[in-house]
Amino acid sequence: MRSLIPLLLLTVTAPAQFVLQKNPSSVSLRGVANVDSRVAWASGTSGTVLRTLDGGGTWQKCAVPEGAEKLDFRAVQAFDGQTAIVMSAGAGDASRLYRTTDGCSTWKLVFTNPDAPGGFFDALYVPRHGEGWLLGDPVKGGFYVAVTRDGGQSWAKVPVPIQPETEKGGAFAASNQSLAMGVAGPVFGGGGGLLYRGEQDRCPDPVQYNDPNACATHVGFRRMLTDVGGAGSSSGIFAIAANGKAMVAVGGDYMHPELATHTAAFSVNGGMGWQPAETMPRGYRSTVAYDAATTTWIATGPTGTDISTDDGRNWKPLLPDAKAGDSADADRNWNALSLPFVVGPKGRIGRLREGALAGK
Repeated sequence: MRSLIPLLLLTVTAPAQFVLQKNPSSVSLRGVANVDSRVAWASGTSGTVLRTLDGGGTWQKCAVPEGAEKLDFRAVQAFDGQTAIVMSAGAGDASRLYRTTDGCSTWKLVFTNPDAPGGFFDALYVPRHGEGWLLGDPVKGGFYVAVTRDGGQSWAKVPVPIQPETEKGGAFAASNQSLAMGVAGPVFGGGGGLLYRGEQDRCPDPVQYNDPNACATHVGFRRMLTDVGGAGSSSGIFAIAANGKAMVAVGGDYMHPELATHTAAFSVNGGMGWQPAETMPRGYRSTVAYDAATTTWIATGPTGTDISTDDGRNWKPLLPDAKAGDSADADRNWNALSLPFVVGPKGRIGRLREGALAGK
């Protein structure tokens, strides 16, 4: 195991919506998890995991899990400064879950894709307490969905007899946001603007069944169609986020990111029904988040950043402020959000400037 190597990230002095941080690593970052604005984790290619304990002033490069040097960690879920789970995305057994409890000095392999050589993990959702979920591309008759009730240490498969509309259809692992929690269960999105809503109407008593994951076998999923994205294999829903009953889905076509049509939809009933946004984000958006302090939704991606103050009905650009000295690309070239942090390609890391969403 490699020891932790401190990486000092120098903050650009000019104020910007996302304050850019210099990172000596050039790996692509797609996973980010904020714990409390001081503790945050990020993950990416080449088995890379980063951790900050001081709000992004200094990051540490974590030990690479044994055998993970070539893995692409598309997701990280963090509980505190010591405990986190990372998910790699790749064909067959290149899709794995590792867990650390000692601040990423060591890692334990807790789960490997059981459908080798097929299968591909797309998204991971593990809350601090309660039920967690894992989403993968369709194999053997339907999407791969698994559930955990012990913080990600063990997993049980959930039968999901739903295939995508096309052979190449599935979910996207762009930002670890193709899966979110609705009012009745997990909601996940995929190609062609399709959403899949989970329902747990009847849940057996785990004690009676002597199975802590008994509910998992009684989850049903319904397919819903939105207009996010298009019919191509590179388009669809890439990210979903929830704030109570308000939910927002964003996406588009990552091969044509400048296309601004059909890039967002919203729900007012916890994912039970969806409507297209009236004013769309200006292009493909790979990630979305809600800022409770300003009651603002924010979505970003390779071509720009947009915000909504009416729960996803209408979006407007969040542009760099030339008068304030913003970096010219502070609003673009991002992959994933976990406010206030954002990560992107070539080692880009940023932190949302205080007051950026309040117009200060």
